[in-house]
This record gives sequence, structure tokens and C-alpha cells, in this order.
Amino acid sequence: MKRFKDWFEAFDALRDFLDTLSKERIVVFLDEIPWMDTPKSNFLAAFGQFWNDWASTKQNLKLFVCGSATTWMLSKFIGDKGGIYGRVCRPVWLAPFSLCETEKFLKEIKGIEMTRHQILQAYMVFGGIPYYLDMLVKDIPLNVNIDDLFFKQGAPLRAEFDFLFRSLFKNSRLYKSVVEVLSSKLKGMTRLELMEAMRLPDGGDLSEVLDNLVKCDFIRKYTAIGKTERDALYQLTDLFSLFHMKFVEDNSGQDEHLWSKLTGKGPMTAWSGYAFEQVCLHHTSQIKQALSIGGIISNIHSWSCRPFTDKNGTSWKGGQIDLLIDRADEVISICEIKYVSDKFVIDAEYEKRLASRATLFRQVTKTKKALHHTFITTYGVSKNLHSGIVQSEVTMEDLFK
Repeated sequence: MKRFKDWFEAFDALRDFLDTLSKERIVVFLDEIPWMDTPKSNFLAAFGQFWNDWASTKQNLKLFVCGSATTWMLSKFIGDKGGIYGRVCRPVWLAPFSLCETEKFLKEIKGIEMTRHQILQAYMVFGGIPYYLDMLVKDIPLNVNIDDLFFKQGAPLRAEFDFLFRSLFKNSRLYKSVVEVLSSKLKGMTRLELMEAMRLPDGGDLSEVLDNLVKCDFIRKYTAIGKTERDALYQLTDLFSLFHMKFVEDNSGQDEHLWSKLTGKGPMTAWSGYAFEQVCLHHTSQIKQALSIGGIISNIHSWSCRPFTDKNGTSWKGGQIDLLIDRADEVISICEIKYVSDKFVIDAEYEKRLASRATLFRQVTKTKKALHHTFITTYGVSKNLHSGIVQSEVTMEDLFK
């Protein structure tokens, strides 16, 4: 096979070959092009010449390019200011699977039968990434699968976190450091707090890193009700990264059955609660549909308040709400997210706490909207004397729709 001296010669050869084809439609697919653009390779210049001088004139030619390095695709290719500026007809963003799509993939493609609770548990570990889900082995319990993939000697996903960042980002150390710091404060941090925690100078590097991590679905940026854009919080939401930082990063590899032994223990319980919150944030459209507000304009927020004393001398304890749905129908849904193994039970003390928090929220935000307590749980809320405070419910089943 002939060895081409540069990309210009390679694209010339591709053009000559395609000219020999007499077909109604020709499809060219270039995969992982970020890795073709090596230093001093002039790949983009050669590609631009190929497209502008020849390929763009061929009505029967469809050219698809793909790259897993999202930042390169956005900044170097889609954001190119040179020969391919404005040439992209339609970008396609491949999002992770939803719970519904994960269920179909495991059952119809992998032939794996799981309950929806088991699928939810798998989703909390792997997210909706088909590459990871495809590693699950049929007829092996989920806990054993997780042990084999993360904790067994030579486990294929043990070093995946580091490899993932090296493959996606050029300055992978800085990106990884941001994720590590955010994993230590799960409710999120402002840009200023991140700078102080990482001891970084004020500049554009961190802003670019945060923007790219948001675009790559590792973190989310959100503004709490009553806060400005300057107070925006960045929160780690990538489920695979959350699992790695919690259980794999500092694991010595001594116990190949770690996950099976942690079942039902404190560390797994604490992680499960937070991971379920992130699953819900990944499925806000399903939550809105379950509440029959899919057609109503609404915004997703969080809210927190430190203890304070108002001008009348009244002391308030402070509070936090992880998910608020601020709706255009003059309602705010205050969402409680609970991951439990059975129906969630509200007792008198918890009912009082919910009512007090709603009063605090109204006092601080001055909202005139109706406040609806919405519970998002695995199996619903148990009906008793104190469950009347709940206006609406969303269950695990609703997240699969």
C-alpha cells in the first residue's frame, strides 16, 4: 500500500478513488478525526481544501465526520475560523442513553433480564454510556459484574477514568483536578470557590475548562433561585465519574469482591442517595411528564439558605432544596428525592420539617406562587396521617417512560 507523504496527498488519493465510483449516493465516514490532527500535520488545511475544491460540488456525496474528543470537535472543527468555517451542515450530539433506552439495550441487544430497580442501580454506576453497559455479562449478578469490571485484578474499567480524560482533553490534568475537587463538594461550587480550592490565578483557563466539562456532560452549571449568574454553581453530575471518585480512585485493589461486600452498607447507601438525585436531574423531562406539566413552561433550579435573623428579630435555621420546578402556571414544585428500598414513610417530625422549609422558602424568595411538595422516590410514598402534605408523586417507574 502506498504511503502518502502528507494529508494533502492522502485527500487527493481519496478524491481520485471517489471519482471512479458511479453511484447515486456516496457516503464517506471519517471516524475519530481529532487523532488525525497531529502537530504540524496540516490535517484541517488538507481537509478544507478537499471539501471546498471538490467534495462540496458533488451532489451525490455525503460526508460524515466523527470524534469522541468533544472539545476538539467544538473548537477546532465546528468552531474553525479557516477553510471549513461554516461548512458543517448539521452537528449531531450523541447523548447518553436514558433509563428507557438502557432497558431496551440490555434486554433487546444484550439479552439481559433485569428488574427496573436493578437497571436503575446499573445506571447509577455506568450512566447511560453504551460502551460501559455493553461490558455487562449475561447471567452474572449485577454486583458481580461491577466487581469484575472495577475491582478484579486487571479489571477493564479500573483505569478508565484516567484514560477517559487523557483521550478527551489535551490538558487532562487540569480537567481531572476540577472533577476531583467538585467530587468533594457534591452540592456544587462557584467558579471563585473552585479557584480558591485549586489555588489557581484568575484567568480564562478555568472558564474554558468549566465550559468544556459542561459541554461534555461531566458537570452542570445552574443558578439557584434568587441568585445571579455570577453566583452560578458547578456540580459534578457524570455518574461514572461519581462512582469512580467514591469507590475506585482510592481503592488499593486488595479486595476483588468489594462491591458485593458493600451491599446495604453505609458508604453504598450514602452514595446511592446522591446518585439517584443525579439520575433524576438527567430525567427532568420524564418528571415533568409524570406531573402532567410537559406542556407548561418551567425552569429547573435549586435553592439554599444559611441561618439568619430577619429585621423583626426572628431567627431562621436555613435550608436547602435540591430540585425546584418553577412553573408558568403559578406553581413551584418543591421536589424531595428519596432513594429507598420500599415506600417512603413520612412521620410527624418530617412533615413539620417540610412545612417549615416551605415557609422559609416563601419568606426568603417572597414568591406568591403556590408551593407543591413533590416526592420523587423509588416506590412511592406510604399513605398515613402525615402524607397529606404531598401534592404529587413521581416514582422510579415514571423515569423509565
